[in-house]
Amino acid sequence: MDISVVVPLYNEAESLPELTDWIRRVMNEHGFSYEIILVDDGSNDTSWKVIEGLKLHHEQIVGVKFRRNYGKSAALNIGFDAAQGDVVVTMDADLQDSPDEIPELYDRITNRGADLVSGWKQKRYDPLTKTIPTKLFNSVTRKMSGIHNLHDFNCGLKAYRRDVVKSVEVYGEMHRYIPVLAKWAGFTNIQEQIVKHYPRKYGTTKFGPGRFVKGFLDLLSIFFVGKFGKRPMHFFGTIGVLSFLVGFFITCYLIFEKLRSIAEGTVYRNITDQPLFYLSLVAILIGTQLFLTGFIAELVSRSSLERNQYHIEKEI
Repeated sequence: MDISVVVPLYNEAESLPELTDWIRRVMNEHGFSYEIILVDDGSNDTSWKVIEGLKLHHEQIVGVKFRRNYGKSAALNIGFDAAQGDVVVTMDADLQDSPDEIPELYDRITNRGADLVSGWKQKRYDPLTKTIPTKLFNSVTRKMSGIHNLHDFNCGLKAYRRDVVKSVEVYGEMHRYIPVLAKWAGFTNIQEQIVKHYPRKYGTTKFGPGRFVKGFLDLLSIFFVGKFGKRPMHFFGTIGVLSFLVGFFITCYLIFEKLRSIAEGTVYRNITDQPLFYLSLVAILIGTQLFLTGFIAELVSRSSLERNQYHIEKEI
């Protein structure tokens, strides 16, 4: 199979017939073998009934329905697991992404050696309350990830070599940072393609300000896991040892000063009367705790279970 198109959706019943017809037309024009994987993220409208109706007429459609709403990352993760195409394309279900971009995305993966191609909506039809924070987060992500050639990490329209989607785990709000996950997994040929962005035709946006907070926390999580996920002792242990040594040397200094004052017969305060004593005590305790945290994290990282387990109500 040439292409798997993965479409996560939540309450998009009105747009699904038009979107699938658009995808099917593009695929047939270019002679691609394909599948359309529609992942219903617990919609409370008639989205699943629409998917069942579309399946009756189009065998290329694959439907998965969550029992409740888990979020876009969960829907993408399940879609990636089900994908069978050599190239996996993701797009939103709101008709703001154009399936006409798929042939170019496919060519970049198959003929130009890209591991991942991310869309860039150079001209957007979103309100300023969404575009300004998005630019801020993209700027921070570029600096923290070292992927300097991407302008829009969160664009829903992306194409992946199949090995990429089978090698990354998407959870939380980490769909925003799949290029970062791909880089940490060893896929470094990450490219960008300018794509068209259309105004929303049906329904309402699922975007909310709370997603930025979750997205930022997930960015920090990716940064930590990418660098220290397989060796947490290097992070906690290093800070713990440094803290312990600081406390230890301060303690040695206080003991030396106390002994010197006794030898010289000068009046000197008790060690416990000095603020430095309590600072050294805190540093030693924190250092010990951080070292133990690193040790426990090593044990957890070696025996952790899969975190992506979702209740799927129906599949077609």
